[in-house]
Parts: sequence; structure tokens; C-alpha cells
Amino acid sequence: MNAKECTMHALVAGGGIGGLAAALSLARQGYRVTVLERAGAFTELGAGIQLAPNAFDALDRLGVGRRVRERAVYIAELRFMDGVTGENVATVPVTERYRRRFANPYAVVHRVDLYQPLLAACGAADGIELVSGATVRSYAQDPSGVTVSTAEGRTFSGDLLVGADGIRSAIRDQLVGDGDPRICGHTIYRSVIPLRKVPEDLRWNAVTLWAAPGWHFVHYVIGGGKYLNLAATIDDGASTAVSGRPAPRDHVRDRFGEVRGPARRLLELGEEWREWVLCDRDPVDVWTDGRVTLLGDAAHPMLQYAAQGACQSLEDAVVLGEVLGGAAFGDVPERLEKYNAERRRRTARIQLLAREMGEQLYHPAGEAARVRNAMLRSMGEDDLYQHMAWLHGARPLWEETP
Repeated sequence: MNAKECTMHALVAGGGIGGLAAALSLARQGYRVTVLERAGAFTELGAGIQLAPNAFDALDRLGVGRRVRERAVYIAELRFMDGVTGENVATVPVTERYRRRFANPYAVVHRVDLYQPLLAACGAADGIELVSGATVRSYAQDPSGVTVSTAEGRTFSGDLLVGADGIRSAIRDQLVGDGDPRICGHTIYRSVIPLRKVPEDLRWNAVTLWAAPGWHFVHYVIGGGKYLNLAATIDDGASTAVSGRPAPRDHVRDRFGEVRGPARRLLELGEEWREWVLCDRDPVDVWTDGRVTLLGDAAHPMLQYAAQGACQSLEDAVVLGEVLGGAAFGDVPERLEKYNAERRRRTARIQLLAREMGEQLYHPAGEAARVRNAMLRSMGEDDLYQHMAWLHGARPLWEETP
């Protein structure tokens, strides 16, 4: 790693994808970084992640793009299917022409295949210390810097603090104070199965979405082509947060009784399902307080429907490092305000887009669904690419959000 000379020390609360990316970005600017992770080990659970070109641009800037590419599955297209009629409403090719347009591929990975390259790079960096079993609960600032206190009774001090501790961030709670996340009333069930169990006629090289009134179902290959990721979401009015709870196979089958055709065949293959109730937060303009800032889900948690959560965390990390590059101790508060200002409009737009997609694109019924289908069918490849440009494009398109 080609790190610049710097004497400052950054604390990062949270050792997930965003926290490790922030550590790498700051270390590349010469910062000494301590990453504080509440779990007993640095690891990542979950299933598949979609990585648009903007994510690969960020990963390249963090020095791990090649390693993630080696683990990725390069799909041929994004498919939007009508879950009632079985019609293929729209297809977005994401092969050579798309890659030339956006300077990078669209790919899918298992979360571990994104997380492990970030973790390995942090472990190999001289300036990064990884501390597990450290649950950050609060922070305090004084003229000498910032200090965090953990639930385990430890304290850590540095020149700045990055809260990358997720949607229920303790740093956000102190900084923004906006209470619990918003429960959106949708429950998602996820399963990962060996591809060898999937009939060959259903092994599509695509991210496929089946949309129907009140539910949708997404599937794609991950793990270097060894596994199929299944994600079924139902608009059930859920009002209590759930995160990763095991769900009986028959329960999932029964909840999605309306699923038919190829989607049904795939749903029936699901094993060891887990469920989450989806949550997000309203956008906020200010997520910086002196020497403290937020990043990723702590700053702008978003629903899955735009497939940009991890991508935006990676963008945050790159911009944070660039903004803090060459900063003196006294510059930090102003630089963090600049980072906040550069990121807030884009991330807020994506938060609201994800909500809109869940309501208007994925789950409409009757005439609204017919209008949606007609709109999507009317769009050619160039039209679709143009609509995606602000979202998927690499920098400098990141700064072009109106």
C-alpha cells in the first residue's frame, strides 16, 4: 500500500464493509487507523450483493478491485419479470456495451467475497489495527481529540471518529438523535443453495426479479458460480424489527403461495431460510459533529430496492479519504463537513429512490402494474442506460446528482 505520511489517528466504529473500506481509504492517506468491532471476530454474514460499476470504481481506488473481481460472477443481464403473467417485461444487457458505457462491469458476489478482500487488505496494512469485542457506545470530544467508550469498559482516543456501526448506530444516536429506524412493513426471506441442486434450465446468467402485487422474488448466481442466491420479499405490514431469524421452509412456501412457474420451482428449492424486516431512515442533512462523522448505513441506511447499499458505503469511504488527505489536526472538523456536504444529496436521492422503487416498481397491482409494464417495455437499451447513468456511473458522475 502506497500510504502518504501522516501523524493522525482515526477511530472507526464498526468492522463491516463500510468500516473496513473507510480504514483502507484513510490508511492510504497515511492515517493510523483503529477499527473497533463489537463482534468477537471480524466476519460477515448474509447472502448476495449486487455491485454496480460505481462500486468497482471505488474498490479500485481502495486497492482491492482486482481481488473482488476474481470472486465475482459477471452476469449478462438484469431481467424484470411480471410475476403474475410470467412475461419478461424488460431486459437490461450488462455485457460489453454496458461496460464501455460505465467503465466497469455489473457483477454479483456473496457478501463474504466482498468482505474478505477488504479484511485481508486491512490486515496487511501496517497502519491499521483491528480490535474485536469492542462495542462502541458513546463518544466525547475536547481540544485534544475524540475518545470513545465501549460497553466492555474500554476507551480509545484519536484525532477523529468515523461511525460505521450500521443502521442502529450508537454514534448516530448521539450525533443525530433520531430514534429507531423506520420499519417499512416488508419482510424478506433469504436462502443460498448449491447450484448443483438447481435444474440446468433455471441456471440463468442474470439478476432476475419477479414483481407482483404485494411481493417480489429475486435470484442470481453467486460464489464464483457455485451457489444460487434467493431473496423473496412480501409486503406484509410487518411492524417489529427482525434480523436474520431462521424461518421454516414450509412457512416461506406458504407465504408465497401465489408464486408460479419458474419462480415457484426455484422458491421450492430454498433451504435454511432466514428472515429480516426491512428498515431504513429518513435522509438527514447533517451527520458530522466536530471530529465525528458517519458513514454507510449509519449515515444513510436505505432499502435494498436500488441495490446500492454496499455501493454507497464504498463511495463514502473513498470520498472520506480524499477529503481528509493532507489535513492538519485543526483542519479535521472543516474537512468532515466537506465530506458530509459532498455525500448528502446523492445518498438522500438514492434512499428516496429505493423507497419509490419498492412502492411503484416492485409491488403495484392492476392498472398501476399495466402502466409500469408499458413504461418499461417502451424503453430501449440507450434509454435504460441513460436512466442508470447518475446511479451506476463512476466518478465524476458521482457529483452529477441534481
